[in-house]
Amino acid sequence: MSARGDRFITSRSPVEGLSRRKLSFLPVFAQAVAAVAPAGAMAVIPALVFGSTGLTLVLTFGVAMAVMVMVSFCLRPMAKRMAAVSGLYSYTAKGLGQRTAITVGWSAMFGYGLVAMASLLAVGTYVVQLLINLGVPLADPKVFTVLVVLAAAGAACFLMVRGIRVSAWFTLLMETIAIGVLVVLMIVYFTFNAPKVSLGSVFAWNGNFDSLWIGIVVAVSAFVGFESPTTLGGEAYKPFVSVPRAIMWTPIVTGVLYLLAATTQGVVLNEAPLNIATSSTPLSDLVSQTSPVIAAVLDLGIAASWFACAIASVNALARIFFCMGREGVAPRIVGRTHRAFRTPSLAIMVVMPVVAIVPIAIIISGASPEQGLVNLFTLGAYGYLGAYVLTSASLPFFLRRIGEDTYASWILGSATSLALGAVLWMAATVSIHTGSLQTFIYGGVLLASVLYALFLRLRVPERLASVGIYDETRELDLFHGGPIP
Repeated sequence: MSARGDRFITSRSPVEGLSRRKLSFLPVFAQAVAAVAPAGAMAVIPALVFGSTGLTLVLTFGVAMAVMVMVSFCLRPMAKRMAAVSGLYSYTAKGLGQRTAITVGWSAMFGYGLVAMASLLAVGTYVVQLLINLGVPLADPKVFTVLVVLAAAGAACFLMVRGIRVSAWFTLLMETIAIGVLVVLMIVYFTFNAPKVSLGSVFAWNGNFDSLWIGIVVAVSAFVGFESPTTLGGEAYKPFVSVPRAIMWTPIVTGVLYLLAATTQGVVLNEAPLNIATSSTPLSDLVSQTSPVIAAVLDLGIAASWFACAIASVNALARIFFCMGREGVAPRIVGRTHRAFRTPSLAIMVVMPVVAIVPIAIIISGASPEQGLVNLFTLGAYGYLGAYVLTSASLPFFLRRIGEDTYASWILGSATSLALGAVLWMAATVSIHTGSLQTFIYGGVLLASVLYALFLRLRVPERLASVGIYDETRELDLFHGGPIP
């Protein structure tokens, strides 16, 4: 059989225009690390969980880590067999079908977008806090925060359009510096200044299950984004090696860091004044009591981490949107790439203003940055969890389609989707009972995605049938010694 006659080989890749097979393992891993933003999450998320629920941080983060590791085990087999550019969206299309994939795609983009918004809000908040700790007078902190958000959004957009290698290496540098600064400062501070509190209070639990579910959802937001390398399958040099490796190790490594941060901060926050425990910059406020200069350095590291997270989140979101444009289920213009930089530039430039306007609106409205971060991270976690549920459930069906399903894959896919579904359902139930609109907002997104998929099926079924494109093997890959960009 000739290469052209083989249905697994194509003359042109459906995602042609992106820079193919250029990223080594480190930039791919950088995408995962930056999307998770471990330095920023270590400094912010534990305090948000504590301030919102008063929960035992170690228990909450331990459960969240276990669930995320299960998700990584579900994604890894699919990443080893498919060079996806839209990640979970494409995997689900091959497993549970195109209509379900639309819902996963919308849910994933919702999650990436909300976390990117929260990241920009955190950048603005911590840059302002940095200047406050340095004693720099600000005539109007709100206006300055808005300007910081706009500058961060513009810089992020430039780096992403310029190229995935540029943005990946930049985010890796920022995150490495931020983690180093945070770890060193936390060790120094808590070694000499932490109150003498029994560790028993850190591991104790009050038995409140309602608070536990909400706390787990907020804690999950510290892990979400670890799967974002699945959107680089077309651009990674060895996608079937580097992508699975990145999504397997990221939740494990970051989970260990979070457990250490949760243990340390659990001791301190239990004894801290209420105004610090519920602050939007709790760790910085705590350190500034001893040394404002050290607190300023901490603020810089945290802001850098969240800036990297914003870049990584929008990078992943834009690639899903780009694929939808190529498939025709989104405006086709977003399926175009930059001729020189070979990036989904139009998708990035369409998404970025939307991502920037929400944190700006929160700042202008006078809402508390702490509450804004909680709402954005929680809503983002809903989006990720919804996408994880369906993608995990698609694992055995994906493998069965190529004749490789096993009993283990059916058990793993079922157990993971049930665990995720239970967390999502219980958190949504508690949220509704407390009068929160978060569940209704996410429910509206899901309903809209289902209705849109139904519209596609009834009016333009050929477009729906095209959902799930990925970087297919080309003839040139086989007959010219390897992939040619």
